[in-house]
Amino acid sequence: MDQVAVLRRFNRCYTQRIGLLDESYLGTGRPLGPSRLLFEIGAEGTGVGELRRRLGLDSGYLSRLLRQLEQDELVTVIRDPTDGRQRVVRLSPKGRREWRRLDERSERVARRLVDPLSDRQRLELASALTTAERLLRAATVAIDLVDPRSSAARSALAQYFGELDDRFRSGFDPHDGGADSDASALRPPDGAFVVMFSDHTPVGCGGLQRIDEHTGEIKRMWIHPDWRGLGLGHRLLARLEAVAGELGHTRIVLDTNETLLEAIAMYTRAGYHPIERYNDNPYAHHWFAKNL
Repeated sequence: MDQVAVLRRFNRCYTQRIGLLDESYLGTGRPLGPSRLLFEIGAEGTGVGELRRRLGLDSGYLSRLLRQLEQDELVTVIRDPTDGRQRVVRLSPKGRREWRRLDERSERVARRLVDPLSDRQRLELASALTTAERLLRAATVAIDLVDPRSSAARSALAQYFGELDDRFRSGFDPHDGGADSDASALRPPDGAFVVMFSDHTPVGCGGLQRIDEHTGEIKRMWIHPDWRGLGLGHRLLARLEAVAGELGHTRIVLDTNETLLEAIAMYTRAGYHPIERYNDNPYAHHWFAKNL
């Protein structure tokens, strides 16, 4: 595929030009792995679990990197004083000095790369890299089945309800919209709830509940505003349809508000057709169905 070849060529060009192939990254005496870890720990420190999630590292490899930084007297790893089951890593005074040196050298390398370019070229490069980062993040999101009572689900739903309250002409009260019953209805064996994650941060969600033996209903489908326009809504919808099939449904229904024009357009493109009202949702103006 030409697109894959372009990405591979860019990777080779970029990694060579910013020194990722050097045994001593940015002249620090350390390779990229421990240098990046040191930078991610930051001046305020962070939890070891958070580092593992943020960087997507195997726990064994992360432990080896942390031991190396400890041996170099750059970090200290202690029990979290608020939760003895967790560990916290913090920079030592020497580590903070090394962190500043790493940050300054990284800044110099980046400036050296863009200095030969004109102002127009720098803007073009910044725009292209912003788009590339956004698309790569979109390509690597994960869609996981979760308990609707989990912290990730509650975080996504709180943002979803807040947006509905802003967008609906009458505002939105989750209690009027049936949110109180979601936790039980959106759990197996009759339902399901999924959250879309980017680097373990919720950026979308959606649920499925049973209407009858053959029919499932999609509920609480939402994509974070910053992540729209990347096709994530269609991917989330397809995942919910797949889950519906696994639960034995042969038909899906859903409702939506008249102000959610993007959602209405997406459902139409995905093969949903208008039907008569099938529920008493006070915020719904349109009802759709699709045979799987």
